[in-house]
Amino acid sequence: MKAIQLSYPGGIDALTTTELPQPPAPQAGEIQVQLHASSLNFHDLLVAKHTTAAQKGRIPLSDGAGVVTAVGAGVTEFAVGDQVVSCFFPTWQSGPGLLADFSTVPGDGIDGYAREYVNAAPTAFTLSPTGYSHAEAATLTTAGLTAWVALVEDGKLKAGDTVLLLGTGGVSIFALQLAKSMGAHVIATTSSHDKAARLKELGADHVIHYPSTPEWGNRVLELTQGRGADIVVEVGGPGTLAQSIRAARVGGHIALIGVLTGFSGDIPTRELMAKRVSVQGVLVGSRSAQQDMVRALNQQTWRPIIDRSFPLSELSKAFNYQESGQHFGKIAIEI
Repeated sequence: MKAIQLSYPGGIDALTTTELPQPPAPQAGEIQVQLHASSLNFHDLLVAKHTTAAQKGRIPLSDGAGVVTAVGAGVTEFAVGDQVVSCFFPTWQSGPGLLADFSTVPGDGIDGYAREYVNAAPTAFTLSPTGYSHAEAATLTTAGLTAWVALVEDGKLKAGDTVLLLGTGGVSIFALQLAKSMGAHVIATTSSHDKAARLKELGADHVIHYPSTPEWGNRVLELTQGRGADIVVEVGGPGTLAQSIRAARVGGHIALIGVLTGFSGDIPTRELMAKRVSVQGVLVGSRSAQQDMVRALNQQTWRPIIDRSFPLSELSKAFNYQESGQHFGKIAIEI
C-alpha cells in the first residue's frame, strides 16, 4: 500500500512517499479499514515541521475516513461496508479526559492515516454521518469534534446565545455552521474582506475585520449592547486571549483551543476575575462525544466546508497551502 512517512530532521518538504505491506486480515477484536480521505489540522502541520527523532518513519495525519473491509472475530459493532471515521484519542472512550499529551494520537505518538489501509480496534473509529463523503467525514475527527466540545459539551450552547469565532480555519467554520444550526447569534473575525463575505454567506450575523479594528473585543461589546459573547471559540492563543476576555460577557465561557499566536503570554487577570469568565482548555474529545456529534449531524442538512482537496501524493503541497493561510474551512487529502 502507498503511505507517507515523516523524515528526521522534519519539514513539510521532506516527507517520504513509500510502499508498505498491506495489513493482513484483522485479528480477533480488530477491524480493517480502507482509508479514502484525511484532512489537515494545525497539529498535523506542527508535527510535520518539527518531527522528533522518535517520530522518524511515523505515518502522519490524525484524521482518517474510509470503509470497513474486514472484521475480526468477536467484532459486532461494525460490519463490512460500514463507512467510518477515526477518533483523535483512540483510548479515550468516554468521561473526563485523563490524557494531556499526544502519545496515543495517530500521526503523532502512533502511526496515522496517510496510508491506504489500517487495522485497528473498533474503538478507534465511529460510524460516519449518513450521506457524508469520506472527505467530509474526515473533517470531524479533530476540527469537528473540537468545535462540538467547545460549544455543546463544555459551552452548553443554547438557542439565542452569542458565539464569537476567530478566523476562518476548520474549527471556526465548523463552529459557525454548528452554532447557527442550533439557533445562536454568531460574530466572527477575519483579516480578509473576501473571507468576510463568505462568513456572511454561511450565516455570520456580524463580521469584524480585525486589522482595521485591533480592539475587536470592544467592538463585540458594542454589537451586543454591552453584554458580550456567551461563548468564545478562542483559536489564537496568547496573542488574542486578552481581546477574547474583553469580548466575553460577565460569567461567559472561553473555549481555549489554539496556539496560532504562540504557547505563552500575558493574561489580563484583573479583567478575567472581575468578569468571572471561565477559560477551559479543549483538547478535542472522547469517542462517546464523537458519537453524540455524529447523531446530531444526522439530523442536519449542512455539510463541512472543504476549501481544497489534494491527493495523498501531494501532501507536502497541501501543507504548504495550509501554511499560507489562504484556506477557508478544511483542506482534504484524498487517499
